Amino acid sequence: MRKVAIVGGGATRCGKREATWRDLVQEAGKAMFDSLSNLSPKDVDSLIVGAAQPERSAFQAHVAPMVAEYLGITPRKVLARTELMCASGQAAIRYAYACVSSGLSDVAVAFGVEKMYMPDMAEAQTNMTCVLDREWDGVNGLSAPPFFAMTAQRHMYEFGTTKEQMALVSVKNHHYSSLNPLAQFQKEVTVEDVLKSLMISPPLQLLDCSGITDGAACVILVPAEDAKKYTDTPMYLAGSGQANIGNAVGNLASLTDWVPLRMAVEEAFKTAHISSDDIDIAELHDCFTISEIMEYEAFGWCERGKGGKFIEEGQPYIGGKVAVNPRGGLLGCGHPLGATAILQALDIMQQFRGEVPKGRYVEGAKTAVAHNLSGPANVHSIMVYSR
Repeated sequence: MRKVAIVGGGATRCGKREATWRDLVQEAGKAMFDSLSNLSPKDVDSLIVGAAQPERSAFQAHVAPMVAEYLGITPRKVLARTELMCASGQAAIRYAYACVSSGLSDVAVAFGVEKMYMPDMAEAQTNMTCVLDREWDGVNGLSAPPFFAMTAQRHMYEFGTTKEQMALVSVKNHHYSSLNPLAQFQKEVTVEDVLKSLMISPPLQLLDCSGITDGAACVILVPAEDAKKYTDTPMYLAGSGQANIGNAVGNLASLTDWVPLRMAVEEAFKTAHISSDDIDIAELHDCFTISEIMEYEAFGWCERGKGGKFIEEGQPYIGGKVAVNPRGGLLGCGHPLGATAILQALDIMQQFRGEVPKGRYVEGAKTAVAHNLSGPANVHSIMVYSR
């Protein structure tokens, strides 16, 4: 197996965009090729496209060859689309990584894109009920906000976690997103703002939830031995972990102990030969504020049930125990499903290169993790990146 590096990439600004699905692809693709003067479309031999719901949101299937055409590339080794809902982009990175590592591909692009805004917001919300078991959880209205609201309620009941502690996650991530020109939300919020925002599903308010978002992003993967042909500052894929247990909500082992996340963390640490103390930057899947709190616990930065206290003490800020979501997270940047993990990877690479604004720069960072969950937190995927 060959060691693999990411040598460049590109992204769109996230948010409610007038751009079409095609426009988003071309905008991110141009940024990617502009980032490397010595790489042309003809050099790319493989393309993996992460896209969660283009059939419903863009009314388009068979999207991988379309992306190839829009980018002007001719995949001749591997062409595929990955769908793992909120982790679709990370699935694309993992597949591209596997192709390059195995020798099946020499220059692979992992591309993520989602056009989530629709003329009728009710249709956009209905699309999201397809995430959970359609014939049971979906038809009963158990989309993401109600599921994570139940999770928050149980965490509050078992451990005394408060709404104010959850609100602090939103405050932190909006602070960092206010310094990110690609973010959907570029305005700081206070705890009071969060607690006064629209109630979505008790106890989750509007500012406890990540936004519906349009966006696209892509990265270029090559064998590590070839990385210096393209850049002096490559980023290496040091390890990974993934696990899934169950699917229907009624069959989950626990709402407050995400067992597959702990399994994925263990595998990621094992393959990268690291521990939680080695991580400088953590891009975690904060689709809701309670998610990030539970992820502090699963990664081992605090004891189970102490995630609320961890944010209350300021530990996940830059300068604390670990810098969590200095990009702004999903709460601040938005969550364009297929593009999210690739946006995380791009920002980590820019952190390693010192190409982010000073207010959210993690100086001297050498090791980072990017985490995504999907479904009712039954699937967890992790990539470990190093300088």
